[in-house]
Amino acid sequence: MAMAGKVIKCHAAVAWKPNAPLVIEEIEVTPPQKNELRIKVIATGVCHTDLYHLFEGKHKDGFPAVLGHEGAGIVESVGPGVTEFKPGDKVVPLFISQCGECRFCRCPKTNLCERSWSSERYASMSDAESHFTCRGQAILQFMGTSTFSEYTVMNQVAVAKIHEDARLDRVCLLGCGIPTGYGAAINTAQVTPGSVCAVFGLGAVGLAAVMGCKNAGASRIIAVDINEKKFEKAKVFGATEFVNPSAHSKPISQVLHELTNGGVDFSLECVGNVAVMRSALESCVKGWGVSVLVGWTDMEDFSARPIQLISGKTWKGSLFGGYKSKDFVPVLVHDYMSGKIKLDEFVTHSMTLEQVNDAIELMKTGGCIRTVLNISTE
Repeated sequence: MAMAGKVIKCHAAVAWKPNAPLVIEEIEVTPPQKNELRIKVIATGVCHTDLYHLFEGKHKDGFPAVLGHEGAGIVESVGPGVTEFKPGDKVVPLFISQCGECRFCRCPKTNLCERSWSSERYASMSDAESHFTCRGQAILQFMGTSTFSEYTVMNQVAVAKIHEDARLDRVCLLGCGIPTGYGAAINTAQVTPGSVCAVFGLGAVGLAAVMGCKNAGASRIIAVDINEKKFEKAKVFGATEFVNPSAHSKPISQVLHELTNGGVDFSLECVGNVAVMRSALESCVKGWGVSVLVGWTDMEDFSARPIQLISGKTWKGSLFGGYKSKDFVPVLVHDYMSGKIKLDEFVTHSMTLEQVNDAIELMKTGGCIRTVLNISTE
């Protein structure tokens, strides 16, 4: 509380421009204003969406920024009007807010929220206003969060209070990747007991989707990836079979049709590649097959032959696994602590904030599932 109401100077990894290494800088973080809280970030995962912004999206209005959106920390101080949180609370910052009042929050069909940064600045992946400055320049908060910083400031509608005994260097993964894949299977696809599933892409999101299929009772879970080193890890989460598209001369959809007597009941695309999205749809059985788009991209159009849908298939999208964020992140923390879902098994590397560029390179080359950056001590 010593710095409550004052500007904090701390270290953060700043993305000054696209296609360039992040730079560890000293930044200034403003005190929380009305309905805001300042969070000491303890740990954060490095997610593919961070890389997408840096190397693929590269929107001119999205820099300079502090990346990171898969974090967990401790409330340092709160602004006027904050009643739900107090200093010392363990929390997960959320890239999807839940104000509880807008038409989206009131609708049980969606987890979107009109108070989110994405409502108006979807392409730049940040709000126009920021609580950060560096070298006299405003620094954007990526996806409203910016967990590659020792401190961040969030509105209370975008923070989840979690169990006081939660291990922050694990539950940070519940800020994005694991709910995204797990919920896509459980909530969006609504995988049924005894069904046959295919998961395309075995990064953290894809492995979480495999875990979701298993927990939903699927009888066969076919893991699809061109990196066969990931197949052993997929077994840990419940995959029963493995297919490398590169090992076949036929389209992967045809391979899966032959393996499953006409196609899978559910397919989940966890890559963010429009060609793979089409393959995932075409891999489904006609009549009732459901294919879910999970991988994040906004760079290209996607397409399919109309007969794919006319024949009875369903093509759906999923954001953050369909979870209303403030309501369900605490539930998922409990599920981890009770052993219902895995988190430890996703973490293949632990590093410091100063090693952030090494962590990014690991993800670019497929050398990790999840790297957790230890930002501060509790």
